[in-house]
Order: sequence, then structure tokens, then C-alpha cells
Amino acid sequence: MKTRVTELLNIRYPVIQGGMQWVGLAELASAVSNAGGLGVLTALTQPTAQNLADEIRKTREMTDKPFGVNLTILPTINPPPYAEYVDAIIEGKVPVVETAGNSPRDFVTRFKQAGIKVIHKCTAVRHAVSAQKAGVDAVSIDGFECAGHPGEDDIPGLILIPLAAKALEIPLIASGGMASGRSLAAAMSLGAEGITMGTRFMVTQEAPVHMDIKRALVAATERDTKLILRTMKNTSRVFRNPVSEEVVQREHRGATFDEIRPLVVGTRGKAALQSGEVDDGVITSGMCIGLIDDIPTCSELIERVMTECRQSLEVALQRFA
Repeated sequence: MKTRVTELLNIRYPVIQGGMQWVGLAELASAVSNAGGLGVLTALTQPTAQNLADEIRKTREMTDKPFGVNLTILPTINPPPYAEYVDAIIEGKVPVVETAGNSPRDFVTRFKQAGIKVIHKCTAVRHAVSAQKAGVDAVSIDGFECAGHPGEDDIPGLILIPLAAKALEIPLIASGGMASGRSLAAAMSLGAEGITMGTRFMVTQEAPVHMDIKRALVAATERDTKLILRTMKNTSRVFRNPVSEEVVQREHRGATFDEIRPLVVGTRGKAALQSGEVDDGVITSGMCIGLIDDIPTCSELIERVMTECRQSLEVALQRFA
């Protein structure tokens, strides 16, 4: 299947793996790339730029296909050394970078000079247009259904994708709630030329997540996510468990972030992903868990997505011919 996204990224299928904190490691990224999609490492999962450089080298040993690195630019008092991570990405000759968070404007020029394609992930059409003006090669638009940060506008993909497609000239990738071939068919019908799947790739054989976590997500429904940190204008969609329930209850009582911090600290969520104790930390998860009912390999998943996409489009055409 050829689209502007597959041509831009030099991949076989228009399917991209989301850059997930603690999950976007070499094992998963290489498996997705080997299966014909675009695997993505998560830069800030690595504690230092040198660790990221090591993970890039490890990924190259596991695949000879294109892969990317997600670099999320967070508004924080003590920011990570972003320039060092940028150096590691460029020196590692990574072909694709997905930026997210704040505007990528400060880094686009360096990436483009190094021949790196830049995708910017955002949650609003106005931010997508700004990213296009900043010179990115493609935009990934993240709907309200997504795992992690859906922004504060609460616009679902069915509205957001066609609005972004209308506003942009560069290729559009649909994110948030994507988990199947029907998702890809729908996204393409709405004007996107590829999809990003995060939670769905988290529930694969190769994802570096404890099997008990994967089984819990398979058993869950579309109603088993929670929106936390809404009162602090830093909304995040996570799995419904005692920790996320407690966060929301404390927010309703007017808690400050310092009072919530012990519940949402990233190291606690990382430990839960590794131990399999699904109730021990915040676990990022999208509403698409309601669509997930097995734990395939990345290759099996991508082939299924492509087959189902084609079948869905064919059935739709026949139904309304």
C-alpha cells in the first residue's frame, strides 16, 4: 500500500508504532520495522543521551529497516538536555524523528540539515498548522481517544482528522484510538495517509511489558480508562486501576500536584509494567483497549491490519455500489 507516508518514510505499510514511555525500546521498534511498519524508540525513556545512542545502535543490530525516535519536548522547570538527545539522534543517523509536546521549531532545522524526516505529533489543528509552517514533513494528529496526553480541547478523531486533513498540505497520520485494519480504513477515508498505534503495539509479543499487563489490557473494555490531571490542565488518559481512581478522587478534593506526585511518578508506572502488578502504578492506555482481544506478534498484527483494511474498503464499496 503506497501513500505519501510510506514514500516519505520508506516503509512498506502506513503503520507507525507510537513512541511510548518505558515501552519504545529496541525490541519493539525493530519488530515493527521488520514487519513493514515504522518502529519508534522513545528518547526520554533513556536516562541519558548516551543511553539513547546505545539503544539506537542496538536497534540497528536488530533491523536493517527504517526506524524512528520520539522526542517529546516537555514544558518543565528542569528540562532534560534536549540538545544532547538531538546530537545522539543525528550522530546515530536515525532516518525519522517524531517530535511531540512543545513546538519542534528549535530543532527542525538541525534535523532537516541531517537529512532526517520530521513528524510532529499534536492534538489540535492550530498546532498542526504551526508545525507545517515550522517545516516538518508530516503531522500526526492525536484524537481525544488516545493514550497519554490528548490535550485540553477534547476533540475526537472523527472530527479532528478531517479538519486537519483540510488544513494541511503535508501528509497526515491519524493517531488515537487506532487498533485495527478498520481503523486504518476509516482514517484514510477521513483524509489521513497512515496511522499510529500505541496501545495496540503495547499488547504484542515483542513489547517489553509484563504479560500480566498485556492480559489485563486484553480483558479490559473501552470504559476502562481514566482521565487524570485534568484539574491541572495536563490531562492524561491511563488505565483504570486503584491508583488512577485515587488520583481522580484527590483531584476532586482539590489536591495539589505535590500531593498527587507519589501516585503518578513515572518510576512507579515503569515498575508496574515490568512486574506485572497492574494495580501498582499509572499505566498509560487508550480507549482502543476495547478493540484488543489478543496478543499477536508485530508481524501478525500488521499483516492483519493491512488485510482487514483492504477488506473493509472493498466491502464498503460493494455495499454502496
